[in-house]
Amino acid sequence: MTSEPRDIPGVIAPPPIIFLIFLAGGWTLGNLIGEPSLGLPDPWRRGVALVLIATGLIVEGAAAGLFRRAGTAVEPWKPSTALVTGGVYALSRNPIYVGFTIIYAGLAIGLDSPLAAAMILPCLIVVDRFVIIREETYLQRKFGAAYSAYTDKVRRWL
Repeated sequence: MTSEPRDIPGVIAPPPIIFLIFLAGGWTLGNLIGEPSLGLPDPWRRGVALVLIATGLIVEGAAAGLFRRAGTAVEPWKPSTALVTGGVYALSRNPIYVGFTIIYAGLAIGLDSPLAAAMILPCLIVVDRFVIIREETYLQRKFGAAYSAYTDKVRRWL
């Protein structure tokens, strides 16, 4: 007798935690080794950081708002009850993670940490392989042809 899969994607960890671990790890290691500055004058660095953080929050907020209006969970460790394909989801299948990435970049710049900035690449690999692929497998199983049609039209990231 086989058991039915649980009605969740089974991601390895909450995505915000994954992003924070890589950001904090890069910043901490950079401080330990005395990494050089990014080389941007402070007012520019702060301005760029604030613009990126605000942009990321707007993208993330717009995406989360669409989930809430559709009555489905934003958190990937809870069941999905609706397939959201409009708004920012017409541009990216993962706008919340795009928003997290933009925020991460803003924070790394604000912290003046080249190592934290460089850690975004391994972070995105982990998110892609251990969060997004599991979510996509789950959504395909749950929504079938409707999800396939969506993935045919909209890219995973941008």
